[in-house]
This record gives sequence, C-alpha cells and structure tokens, in this order.
Amino acid sequence: MTATGTEGDRPGERPPGLAARAVARLTDTAYALGWTVVRKMPERLARALFTAIADRAWRRRGRGVRQLERNLCRVLGRDEPDAYVRLTAKRVMRSYFRYWLEVFRLPEFSRERILGHMRVTGHEKMLATLDSGRGVVLALPHMGNYEQAGAWLVHMGHPFTTVAERLRPESLFDRFVEFRESLGMEVLPHRGASAYGRLAQRLRAGRPVCLVVDRDLTESGVDVEFFGETARMPAVAAALAIRTGAALHPVTLWYEGEDWGARVHEEIPVPDTGDGREKVQAMTQELARAFQEGIAAHPEDWHMLQKVWVADLDHRPAAAEGDAR
Repeated sequence: MTATGTEGDRPGERPPGLAARAVARLTDTAYALGWTVVRKMPERLARALFTAIADRAWRRRGRGVRQLERNLCRVLGRDEPDAYVRLTAKRVMRSYFRYWLEVFRLPEFSRERILGHMRVTGHEKMLATLDSGRGVVLALPHMGNYEQAGAWLVHMGHPFTTVAERLRPESLFDRFVEFRESLGMEVLPHRGASAYGRLAQRLRAGRPVCLVVDRDLTESGVDVEFFGETARMPAVAAALAIRTGAALHPVTLWYEGEDWGARVHEEIPVPDTGDGREKVQAMTQELARAFQEGIAAHPEDWHMLQKVWVADLDHRPAAAEGDAR
C-alpha cells in the first residue's frame, strides 16, 4: 500500500523548471479539492462524475491507456489490442477512477461499512499468524482498492506499516501521508536502507507490513516470468521475509458490485536450498504466480498503466512514468 510515482529530486538533478512547478501546484490543488469537495459530494453524483472522467480518459487513449492495452494483451492472450482488449481497458479505467473516488471519500466511510462490505477469503491463517506474535508481509499488486483493504486490516485490530514514494510537490506527498495515517497506517518515506531497516524492526515486533510490489521502481528488481514473458518486480517483500522470519502472503483485490473482494493467498515459504539471492528469486517468482492468478481472474481491476515487462522498458528510471499510486 504505497504511493508509487514520481520520486523527489535526485542528487545532481536540476531543480524543476517553472512549467513543471506550475503543473505540480495544479496537481496538488486537484488532490486538495478531492479530499474536500469530492469527499462531501452526494455519492451518486460523485460516482457519475468519476465514471464520466474515466470514459473520457479512455476515449482520448493517451500514453497510459495505450500502455494499459499493451499490458492487457499479455493478460488476455492477445497479440495486439482488439475490441475485447479495448473494452477491458474501458472497464479498467472505470475501476481505476472508482479507486480514486474512494480514496477521496474513504475518510468518511464508517467502520461498519468498511468491515461489512469486505468479502475476503484466506485471511484466517494470516490473522492467526499475527495473533501468535509473528510478523507478516502482505504483498499486493495495483488491484482494486488497497487503501480500503488497509483500513479493513486496521479495523481488524492490526495497524500496519507501509512505505510511500516521494512525490512532487512535497505538499502532495504530505497529503498522502496524512490520508493514510488518518486510516491508522504507519507510513515511512521510501529511503532505501533506512526504510528497509525500520520495516524489518516492525516485522520482528510481530506487526504486519503491506507493500505494493508488482512494478519495480529501483532498477534493482528481480526478473520473473509473468503471463509468459519476463517482468521485473521488487525483491523487498521476499528479502524482508527471509531476513526477519515473517510470513509472506500475496494478496489480490477486486470489486464485487458495491463491495470489495480480497483473497489472502497461502504463505510463500522460504526455500530450503540456495543462497540468499536464489531464495529471493524463487519467492518473488511465487509472488508473480499468485498475482497472475488474481489478475487473470479480475483483469478489469488491475490498474497498471505503466510498464512492467522487460520488453517494454527503456533506460529511463521507471518512477518517472508513475502516478500518485
């Protein structure tokens, strides 16, 4: 449950120009309006508005939608975008904008709504593990509404820790941190070894850690087979499980009408053989298989408008293409 997207300034980079700063300010203003105006709108009106915005974005077929179609071709077994891929992309965009609508309105949702409308399976072992005092790494793809799933976990009595990518402007990053902390999450800025060490501390203390790990942002990810091609995913979830002894559980999410669906997959055990790198590779591959299963079952709820497969990647940092998720 991270805010993946454009990172902050890297050492040696020039500060953003006037145009970039203006765009950043407009972006921050838009999100501010989301958490004020949209949050208080009548729900039916807000849904109609966000559905219309989603359909307009789909019709414009910008860079993100075109990449979404390329991603869906792998998921749906198509060589190139056809009518079915286009229709699925439209459904994805509606699901994606429903996510954003719910992000803005989630602080208004009651505990009863969050718990009562969550349709989750496979969570019993995960909760029992936490109750026993052992930490749990919950690894998710960009599916459904993982903010709501996080709120569900908090209301089940298990506040958790996650990380967030630095966003421009800094005020936008602060808004996302404030939003997630208001739901009961602990949010750490993504800062390499420092964040990793603190995540390990939380796991050793028997707490859950939640990470969205279907797209690598670091150029140091693990290559895995994913829908028949090589994709790159972060190694952090597997590495934390190995280092701390925590249980690693993939989680996939989707929408069920007005409700939210989730599946907590079986724990991925640490292999008995191999060195550390080989164990991380094997466990990340198992994560990819679980994600593949969940995405194949609910392709319309996988909100991946960025590059995942190695064949699509170029030499630019992946984070430069992100959004505020």
